[in-house]
Amino acid sequence: MPTARKAMPPGTNKKDTFMKIAVIGTGYVGLVSGTCFSEYGHHVTCVDKDAAKIDALKNGIIPIFEPGLETMVSRNQDAGQLRFTTSLAEAMDGAEAVFIAVGTPSRRGDGHADLQYVFAAVDELADHIKAFTVVVTKSTVPVGTGAEIKKRLMAKLDPSLFSVASNPEFLREGAAIEDFMRPDRVVVGVEEDRAQAVMRELYRPLNINESPLLFTGRETAEIIKYAANAFLATKISFINEMADLCEAVGADVQQVAKGIGLDKRIGGKFLHAGPGFGGSCFPKDTRALVHSADDYGIPMRIVRSVVDVNENRKLAMADKVIQAAGGSVDGKRVAVLGLTFKPNTDDMRESPSLDIIPALQKAGADVHAYDPKGMDEAREMLAGVTFHDEPYGTMDGADVLVIITEWNQFRALDLNKVKGLMKSHVMVDLRNIYGRADMEEHGFTYVGIGRKP
Repeated sequence: MPTARKAMPPGTNKKDTFMKIAVIGTGYVGLVSGTCFSEYGHHVTCVDKDAAKIDALKNGIIPIFEPGLETMVSRNQDAGQLRFTTSLAEAMDGAEAVFIAVGTPSRRGDGHADLQYVFAAVDELADHIKAFTVVVTKSTVPVGTGAEIKKRLMAKLDPSLFSVASNPEFLREGAAIEDFMRPDRVVVGVEEDRAQAVMRELYRPLNINESPLLFTGRETAEIIKYAANAFLATKISFINEMADLCEAVGADVQQVAKGIGLDKRIGGKFLHAGPGFGGSCFPKDTRALVHSADDYGIPMRIVRSVVDVNENRKLAMADKVIQAAGGSVDGKRVAVLGLTFKPNTDDMRESPSLDIIPALQKAGADVHAYDPKGMDEAREMLAGVTFHDEPYGTMDGADVLVIITEWNQFRALDLNKVKGLMKSHVMVDLRNIYGRADMEEHGFTYVGIGRKP
């Protein structure tokens, strides 16, 4: 077996060596990142305080749904390249780099990123740094966090023992492994050449794919992460507002999106009109960017508008369903397909369904729902909903069918069966996965997004 060593100088190509890495946090970012680093050939130890989660991971039970992740975890555990522990001392033993990948949720009351878990990890790991180690923030953190981490470490350690770096993640849930293994770019914010050497060696396996490795200052890397998410969120809110205009004037938002997306300066990605963005990143990161910029006296007017448009968008979707049902859903059965914020994930965080369904219930609707992967979490977050173990069960006697998440299995429903099950043949397609002409041929009243009513 190859032996571990300290990072080689930039440009070195030693295939018989590997790096030892510690990853603090086994949530979405930590687990995917740690597993993919082990797939690179490095030896990775992921550490978490949740003993039950660690025991489950040791036994091959993955706490999140991400295509391909379970197989990759198992393969690298069997190869001895990926380990899980509750002991930070064990994880840090011999580690050349330690990645902080704990949660940074929105802080209650003010929308700032809550950094308590980041700083708790920093304070604890300082006790286990015995030789030069690069401390890397993988968590999404506001600009200036790296400087605060350095300040905390300097209070306990000689500066020669560590360097603080920022290495933001750009993972799409549902495609995270592909994003990590074949990234558009890797951004690393560093202050010192020795830290850059470690990070360059860590990502050396990507050389074969010629993935861009961008080294910047630490604060620049921290801003890049927020700027990227804010820009993508802006595209979503923009096309959703265009969809409203299209409905008012009789235009088609999908053709509008194609017409502007073919402009290479704009691009077609994230120009899909729908019920608003959700998930673990866009909502909290746009809010955090607005509030952290306020701290520096810089108003984020565009991003603040994006946040407002998105929050209003979700509630407007409930009104769209009510109008499609004849102006009232009181006492009516509403079938809902899709609960997670996007397909190919079990993540319910900030999903549009969490706003749409309660609004429909408040208006008197009896909601029946199904999602391929999000049911367990949805049961804890949506009271009063009747859940079904397959899509057609939601439709029996339904007055209106609503598609909230565009899972592939919803794209090819047996429309004759759907029509036979439903009481009234009204479909509200919040993802535009069906065409009006086809639905009307099958006898449905069809309501899409950004299309002529």
